[in-house]
This record gives sequence, structure tokens and C-alpha cells, in this order.
Amino acid sequence: MELALLHPPTPLLKRLSWFDWLFAVIVASSGLFALSRFGEFMDPYEKGILLAAIPSVAAFGWFWKSFRPLFIIVGAVSLFAISQYQGNLARMDEAFFLKYLISSQAAIMWMCALFGLATVTYWAGLLTRSEFTMKTATAMTWSAVTLGFIGLMVRWYESYLIGADVGHIPVSNLYEVFVLFCLITAMLYLYYEARYQTRQMGAFVLLVISAAVGFILWYALDRGAHEIQPLVPALKSWWMKLHVPANFIGYGSFSISAMLGAAYLLAQRGILASRLPKLEVIDDVMYKAIAIGFAFFTIATILGAMWAAEAWGGYWSWDPKETWALIVWLNYAAWLHIRLVKGLRGPMLAWWALGGLIVTTFAFLGVNMFLSGLHSYGTL
Repeated sequence: MELALLHPPTPLLKRLSWFDWLFAVIVASSGLFALSRFGEFMDPYEKGILLAAIPSVAAFGWFWKSFRPLFIIVGAVSLFAISQYQGNLARMDEAFFLKYLISSQAAIMWMCALFGLATVTYWAGLLTRSEFTMKTATAMTWSAVTLGFIGLMVRWYESYLIGADVGHIPVSNLYEVFVLFCLITAMLYLYYEARYQTRQMGAFVLLVISAAVGFILWYALDRGAHEIQPLVPALKSWWMKLHVPANFIGYGSFSISAMLGAAYLLAQRGILASRLPKLEVIDDVMYKAIAIGFAFFTIATILGAMWAAEAWGGYWSWDPKETWALIVWLNYAAWLHIRLVKGLRGPMLAWWALGGLIVTTFAFLGVNMFLSGLHSYGTL
């Protein structure tokens, strides 16, 4: 206690380096450039979101240093890709870099390939105890995230090349949100990997991302879902731009907790126990993933209710999607209550987290496949 009083924490602004401030300048410049270049396509709410994102992104980069190169590379490559179009969507099949690397669909396909390779590499590293192999898997995952975000940014621009009435932020249909799910889940995992200095959990977390990649490939190649289509009127709302990302931070976090629950149960039975982190570490990451996911899922549900009031005239209508969202919320609220209030730990909560993936998957995808309602625009 006395040492803490003698050496109080250094204020945040004094801990920032010149590169931290340079990053903040880059973020501010990028945001203001986007506002001046594309502001004519934005309504006042969207401009407000963009301006609010500037300090938020800068602060996030100060908090998580690894985010800074990601932001800079995605921004630089996306602008290069946009310049290659020269205002003509047909150049997607003509310009070399667009055709093979950084058009939206090419970048997303590279993302899918790299996530698949990263999954295999994580497992190879886990089974062989090879640190080099595990580092390679981490690099592949970062590369996949980078290309995925480039794909979404370029897809955003491509939608406006088709027509101003078609243009939309690429979090608006099932194909786009599955890509977003992969990216958010991978970024959350990469943060935990760096925070806990362990890569062994990646073998399990990348399995759920690879399952989503399989759906993306089927949905694109069999259903042609990668083709950009106009939005239905209900989706042309600024609420969507807040509701969907918050929702998928929740879904991604819950998916991570489920896969860590599986790792916990295997390790407890002596399977891969010597290769995985300690049970206490897995349990702690599982708890933090659910806590963060629950917070963002709660925010997303509130935003969704506000969106529903604007689109359909009421905050809650017991639509199947709304009902299952409530079931997901209650499931994880009960999980957190049992852990925080009752102090329960161990295999029961690991099984619960793993079972929660079934509930979450049905709320995310099953409702779209098997039930109809006000959210029927999201069907397969």
C-alpha cells in the first residue's frame, strides 16, 4: 500500500508514445477524409457515428497495440483497391490486383482459405508442441482478419458503384454478417491469445470460425449470396449499423466460450491436458468471453428494440428472432449469476457454455432457416 502511494500510476496521456499520437492523427485524418469524400452519401446519423468512431478507434488502438497496424494496413490497401476501380465496377475482372487479391470477393475467399489453413496449423502446433508452428498459425489468423476487413471495406465501395440506392454498409445480409462473425471472433481470440500469452486455445476457437467459413463458401458458391443486392426498406436504418456489430461481438464471444468449454472438459479428463493451458486459465478466459459477450448482446438487444419501434411501430412483438434473442440473453444471464453469486466453477459451467452454442446458433441461423416472422428478410 505504501509503495502504491509513493509511486502512483502514471496518467494515461503521459504513458502515450509518439507513435500513439501518430496513430490518433492517422485515425482522425482517415475519418475526416471519409467524411469529405463520402459524406454526400451519409445521413446526419451516419456522420455522427463516423465522428464518434474517430476517438473510439484511437483509444482502442492505445489500449490494444496490435490493432494499430491492422487499421493502417486495412485502410491503405482498401484505398488502393478503390483507386484501382477508377469508378468502373467492370475493372473487378480486368485489373490484376482486383481480380486475384483485393476485390471484395477475392479478399474474402483469401480470408476463408487462411482461416482454414490457420485451423490446421494451430492443431499441428498443439499436437507437436511446436512454438514456431503456433506462431505461424497466429500470423495466418492475423492475415485472414486483415484480408476479411479489406474485403468488407471494398464491398462497401462496390455497392455504391452499382448504384446509390444499392449502396450499404456490408453488415446487412446473412453472407456479410457471417464474414463479420469470423472477423470479430478471430479478433477477440487474438486479444485473449496475446493477453494470456498462450496459443493453444486457438486450435479450438478456430474450429468454430472454420465452420462459419464452410457456410460462407456454400452460401456463396451454391446460392450466389456474394452478389450485392439492394436492401429491403426495413434494413435501411442507421440503427442497423450499431445493432449488428454489437450483436456479433456477443455471438463471437459466446462461440469462444463454448469452444473453451470443450477444451476445459477434454483437459479435465486428461485428453490433451499437458498441451493445453491450465484449467484455471481456460476457465478465466471462458468467463471473460461470456461477460463481454453478455454486455454487448444486452446493448444490441436494446438497440434492436429501438430499431423495431422505428421500423414496425413497437419495441417488442415476440417475433421468433426476438424471442430467441431473449432466450440467449436469459441463458447467459443465468450462467453469470451462477458463477458470480453462487461461486460455481468447473465442468458444469463448461458444459453450460458448450450447450449455449446450440442455443446461440439456433438464434443466429436456425430461426432464419426454420421460422418466419418480421425478420424473414434474413432467410436462406
